[in-house]
Amino acid sequence: MIKLTNSALLVIAFLAIVSCKNEAKKTDTQETIKQETVATITDVTGNYVSSEYEKRNEGYDWVSVAVKPAANDNIKIAVRSRADKKKPTCTFDALAKKANDSTYTADINGKTVVFSFKNKQISIATANKEDNSLLNFYCSGGGSLAGSYHKIEGNLDQTQIDKTIFRKNVTLQGISFSIATKKNGMETELTVTPYGLEIDNSAVTQTIDGSVVDAEIEDLNSDGSPEVLIYTKSDGSGSYGNVIGFSVNNKKSMSQIYFPPITDNKELSKGYMGHDKFTIIETTLAQRFPIYKEEDSNANPTGGTRQITYKLVDGEASRKFIVENSTEFNTNN
Repeated sequence: MIKLTNSALLVIAFLAIVSCKNEAKKTDTQETIKQETVATITDVTGNYVSSEYEKRNEGYDWVSVAVKPAANDNIKIAVRSRADKKKPTCTFDALAKKANDSTYTADINGKTVVFSFKNKQISIATANKEDNSLLNFYCSGGGSLAGSYHKIEGNLDQTQIDKTIFRKNVTLQGISFSIATKKNGMETELTVTPYGLEIDNSAVTQTIDGSVVDAEIEDLNSDGSPEVLIYTKSDGSGSYGNVIGFSVNNKKSMSQIYFPPITDNKELSKGYMGHDKFTIIETTLAQRFPIYKEEDSNANPTGGTRQITYKLVDGEASRKFIVENSTEFNTNN
């Protein structure tokens, strides 16, 4: 009988989790998805708007859906609305997986949202009618993402549109976080807003280098209160990753977590040139990146892959991540 080491098990777990997160949830609700037209990914990408967009100069509120291509025939969905006269009505971001040439789906909180394309229109709905309330969560004032939007040529009205770049909401153990980024001049600002804390629900805003890739929530130290981790990448060819984390203190307030830069560790940063991927494996944080040899180009690392796992511990001033284990393996085999 072959025995796997803990390191090998963590590598397998990381690969399995990344694979699962990139695959939309498969349920019997997929039977409701019907192919109505034949469209390429170029046909579906672009900007879509609600009918009120044409009357925007008369003061009407409006909602837009920006569709951009992503890897593996997926698409990025970004719903934004008017924000020059009032708070934005709807804000939503998702990565949708191709179901057929005219239909894409996204798994949102365990429920399937369907994006259907036909006759230069996009329709947004849930696969199950009983899940319709999910689409109200991302809009204020009784609004909903559900409905149809027609395609326009050119860019959206930048003088009116909400400038939010990234937004995600996560919830665990009765505590929620709203994570959002937007441009402020040449800088990118990250705002993390907690909900449900007993004492302090103040938002925290800070300037970040680059952009937010994703955010996850988990009770990493098993104390009954969650941690939220925000993964960022720097601009440029290296795409150097970082983690910005917040830990909840007995459901009363939150404090920032210290994440050690990989460059502070000479051994673990050997061959490191960015292109990180982060994920939570049970109660540990895993960082994975390609290893570059001296002669390697940025586009062709040949040294395999290094995975580092971190454990959350209490520090003198705040909680922090410490290295728990590291593993190297060859992904080409």
